[in-house]
Amino acid sequence: MKSKPVVMETFSAVHTSYVIDFKFTNNITILTGFSASGKTAVFSVIRECMAMNPNILCLNYLDYQRDINNLIGQVKGKLIVIDNADILLDDETRKYISLDGDNQYLIMGRNPKNLFATKENLFELVSQTVGEQVQFCLKTYL
Repeated sequence: MKSKPVVMETFSAVHTSYVIDFKFTNNITILTGFSASGKTAVFSVIRECMAMNPNILCLNYLDYQRDINNLIGQVKGKLIVIDNADILLDDETRKYISLDGDNQYLIMGRNPKNLFATKENLFELVSQTVGEQVQFCLKTYL
């Protein structure tokens, strides 16, 4: 599934020891990768940015008792960032996300099942240490 981003085409942030520079080419970006590759660190930085940017909504395993489907169904115009998606998203929510034209998604997990994803949606996190900072960017997975 290929569709243009509806909320933002780029996301950049600088944190004490992290620099994030993402370019989004799709409305749904699935960020996959090995454990300890930095996905949760990136999520934490984006979550801090959520306090200043009303267009960002972050969800992770701490939200597992919430009605995620209802929550994302009530918002429009958000970049919804989901860490630990394999734990948090059930099949119904995955199908809802795949058809949602009002929000944009950055989904961190290993299982793209029921998101109608193609290779254009799959990315891996690339990190590079420059001086004392780690820079993160997206790289196509396949």
